[in-house]
Amino acid sequence: MQIDIYSDIVCPWCYVGKRRLERALTSIGGDVHVTWRPFQLNPTMPLDGMNRKAYLEAKFGSLEAFGRMEEQLLAAGAEERIPFAFEKIQRTPNTFATHRLVWYAAQQGKQDEVVEALFRGYFLEGKNIGDVKTLTHVAAAAGLDRTEIEEFLASENGVFEVKEEEAGGRRLGISGVPYFVFNGRVSIYGAQPSEIIVSAIEQAEKT
Repeated sequence: MQIDIYSDIVCPWCYVGKRRLERALTSIGGDVHVTWRPFQLNPTMPLDGMNRKAYLEAKFGSLEAFGRMEEQLLAAGAEERIPFAFEKIQRTPNTFATHRLVWYAAQQGKQDEVVEALFRGYFLEGKNIGDVKTLTHVAAAAGLDRTEIEEFLASENGVFEVKEEEAGGRRLGISGVPYFVFNGRVSIYGAQPSEIIVSAIEQAEKT
């Protein structure tokens, strides 16, 4: 079973979706390969990101509007044992370098570990994951070689590939994340309950 997940590290529902997928896979077992694919929710974000409050006001119209969604996220996080700490996040980053790092981690066989570390760093610790030094530190802690990460992020390696993967997702009609594709046949959108994910996997295995 090949599972492709289009996501963005700054998407809290993607973190919830990761946990629900993990629970689904635990319940069914089998040989599964998961690949995280890039999708920038904010492709025009300045390279140095922007103030978190200003971003939320621009995106949701007001902090109060986001507050209503925040309540849902905190409840979903508690259910999945994710202690979201939104108050620690000071900046909303440009995530292109993050996606390049996730792509690189896949080449090193450490993609899931790096994705998990990035989610934790951003949502639980409020780290600025748009900063190259921060990315290097997080990836090294997840098991990648620090010197090799620094060299990779300073290069243009992975730029073309990440842009192509993201374009492929948009050709599929993806406009929001998380978006799961099972064996290239069955897809679901959103952080669906684990039972829905299990059903999608079973359907993909039959088709």
